[in-house]
Amino acid sequence: MKILLFGKNGQVGWELQRSLAPLGDVIALDHDGAPGLSGNFADPDSLAATVDAVAPDLIVNAAAHTAVDKAESEPDFARALNALAPGVLAREAARRGALLVHYSTDYVFDGSGDAPRTEDAPTGPLSVYGRTKLEGEDLIRQSGCRHLIFRTSWVYAARGGNFAKTMLRLAAERDALTVIDDQHGAPTGAELLADVSAHAARATLANPELGGLYHLVAGGETTWHAYARHVIEFARARGVPIQVAADAIRPVPTSAFPTPAVRPANSRLDTRKLQAAFGLRLPAWQQGVDRMLTEILN
Repeated sequence: MKILLFGKNGQVGWELQRSLAPLGDVIALDHDGAPGLSGNFADPDSLAATVDAVAPDLIVNAAAHTAVDKAESEPDFARALNALAPGVLAREAARRGALLVHYSTDYVFDGSGDAPRTEDAPTGPLSVYGRTKLEGEDLIRQSGCRHLIFRTSWVYAARGGNFAKTMLRLAAERDALTVIDDQHGAPTGAELLADVSAHAARATLANPELGGLYHLVAGGETTWHAYARHVIEFARARGVPIQVAADAIRPVPTSAFPTPAVRPANSRLDTRKLQAAFGLRLPAWQQGVDRMLTEILN
């Protein structure tokens, strides 16, 4: 089987190179592409030519415009990367009968209420990022291609920067921290996303009726404030020099940190459909975070 992976150097793309390898030959591209192949999502014609040249059975798109605040000032560029380019991949997948795996986000919702959103819940994005990701979903469905779309949230990885690393750096430097406590979600590891994606893709290639839209996040829920406390206390218990006291990590509302893009207050996603369809159990968010912390602290 031939697998064409876009966004190979992102958090999820990096892990996908590992998880997809047992399924077949993986041609992995970043923005710069490879000789004769393009990974430039701002150039849709080149993407179509790349799919034509590789002739994959499986296309996995881990590329996106994920700079949420920056997207507010460059909506056309965000739309090109998050909607139009995935639409091209979907069209090409439909033309050759390939399966397309694509990643979306909780930002397609308005963040109201406190119940986990199901896949058929009404959408209502609050930002350019959310609107362009929702348009990408729509274009994939409209193409008629076989597809798996995974909505996720609060993604992290040991590789590169992440919220936990920022909190550890600040906790080592400061006597007090303020962290948002009115946004709710589940920190979700890139390795979990990659492993579930490979499992689901293999199952869907064998049973096409499994295709469709799924929510994919780690189990449980937390706030950024509770997440920060968990990270800092994990490190403190392992002898990492921490300056901030446990009672000096103070909760604050989102309004304390104004940003160009509005963040959804409720990022909870209901994953029962995915777990039932693929026979999976999604581990608690703490399990993945602790594993990541063990890796970066050693």
